Amino acid sequence: MELFACAHCASTLTRPVSRVRFPPYARHQVGNGLRMPALMDAGSYAVDPEQSGPPWRLWEELADGEAEARGYYDRVYSLPDGPRGQILLAPGDDIGTTLIVDGADGYCCGLTGGHGPNLACAHCGLPVGAREDDCSVWQAVWLQPDAVRAVPAGPDLPVTDWDGLIDERYAVPPVDAAGRWDRRCEQEMSTTLVGLALAAGGAPVAFDDGEAAAVFDRAMRHFPPDAGRPAKRCALHGPGRPLAGRHPELALVPRHPQTGRPWPTPPGVTGIPLDLAVWRHLAFPRMRAAVRVHSVLRAELDRDDPPLPTWRCGVYFDGWLIHDLLARVPADRRPAVRAIHPGWMPFGWC
Repeated sequence: MELFACAHCASTLTRPVSRVRFPPYARHQVGNGLRMPALMDAGSYAVDPEQSGPPWRLWEELADGEAEARGYYDRVYSLPDGPRGQILLAPGDDIGTTLIVDGADGYCCGLTGGHGPNLACAHCGLPVGAREDDCSVWQAVWLQPDAVRAVPAGPDLPVTDWDGLIDERYAVPPVDAAGRWDRRCEQEMSTTLVGLALAAGGAPVAFDDGEAAAVFDRAMRHFPPDAGRPAKRCALHGPGRPLAGRHPELALVPRHPQTGRPWPTPPGVTGIPLDLAVWRHLAFPRMRAAVRVHSVLRAELDRDDPPLPTWRCGVYFDGWLIHDLLARVPADRRPAVRAIHPGWMPFGWC
């Protein structure tokens, strides 16, 4: 574990935190006017491996070959030109910062870091990062890599084994009582959708599991398959869900929330990583068995937990995120994936 200290005065800025995988949708706004939750769990942090944050450069301003050098192979509206390696934290883990009032810019509902740092070291006043909590923006704290330094703060937390993670299958599901999916899980499913489309390579996908088909089948229709291609089968695979004699070409496998590594697949099966909470919900649906009674149950005998939703809302697949992820795929790897025009996002509720 590490904590982050001010690079100028060495004052402690954060609680001890443990590093996890960087979410690729951390900089993406979701919808319009939505109140967003915290992106990171308390006690964790992630490091953006790419340049991020302001200033922003329009596509037309880039020199020849510059976009490809930064991993973009298709047109996007603009690219961030901020520093590489910004540190992402949960709000509340920054215990040694104070708000820069003159830099507290935002829009209708809160703060953004779109115009530079709005957090400073509480001891020396050096700008160290930005707090973001405006509408449609993930609640998060971003620390500038040149303004802070990491300090060892004890051993890493033990990595939970897969059996322990699957034993939590009856924890709070990522779908609420009204059938609405958790927003972070919807972004994770958008990234998985791109991986699924690329792995299919232009072939139609036939899902072996009804729960997976209910989530991804309609969304996959936005990637029209090549005529005459045989369908590729896709199954849920992971701890507690062996393939058991099935031989699909594709498999939706869980990603470990601490290490970021996906569950391994056997030879000949291409694994597409899926967020653990989503995978667990699809692989082990919480089905309540029907009980026949001959009279009305007394109130004290009735179940006190909320009933399961009788219907499920569609998944909001983020078209802007999907377009950004596809723009990062080299042209020779996506001959059968339809390019999405930046002015027309054919995704939404599926």
